[in-house]
Amino acid sequence: MNRQELVKNRRKQKAKGNQTILFVVIAVVIVAVAMVILTQIKPAADIVAADREYTVPMNGLTLGDPNAPIEVIEFADFQCPACYSYWMNLEPTIYENYIVTGKIKYTYSPYSFLGRGQSWDESVKAAEAAYCANDQGKFWEFRDIIFANHNGENLGAYSRDRLFAFAKELGLDENSFKNCLNSDQYYEQVMADNNFASGTGSTFTPSFLLDGQVLNANELIQAIENKLAE
Repeated sequence: MNRQELVKNRRKQKAKGNQTILFVVIAVVIVAVAMVILTQIKPAADIVAADREYTVPMNGLTLGDPNAPIEVIEFADFQCPACYSYWMNLEPTIYENYIVTGKIKYTYSPYSFLGRGQSWDESVKAAEAAYCANDQGKFWEFRDIIFANHNGENLGAYSRDRLFAFAKELGLDENSFKNCLNSDQYYEQVMADNNFASGTGSTFTPSFLLDGQVLNANELIQAIENKLAE
């Protein structure tokens, strides 16, 4: 074998070696991406049940005595960690001390913006799904199961399959629910809710509207007490 052939063979071997390294790198990247996706998307069957019960009048998205002297409107994004924290820690106190006692009526108004830019907007779709559940008289139960399964922003907690699984867990008519969600029946309503929230001056979630004033969660109880004392 002459020198020219030897150089040519070495170049071929080097090219094959580089190609092998490239294939290995691509394979590692694919495995890494797959692992990230699998850790972010929860299985549809892995559902945490909510254990809350309601003993007050329920009218769509409003809880409590319709003649209560004070109305509180909550603006919240289902993906918002602070909204989950409020739901878990402070809302039970609001419910027991002010809603059950007839001092306030309480309305939930979706404010869905954390899923913007995602192919499946979990904030908007969760809100749409809650409206679909409301068609079957289960808005508050569906709202609770959404929050009970919260795991952060844009991490797959409210995928289509999981929203369907929530409906099944609550005993909803699955075909009606699926048709409602798949048809985007409440998309325009959710967009109108966003406009309503921003129109009040709310720029964060959870925020609360009481007598025209936008409040944060830490201000809510004192504001209710002040209003009751008037």
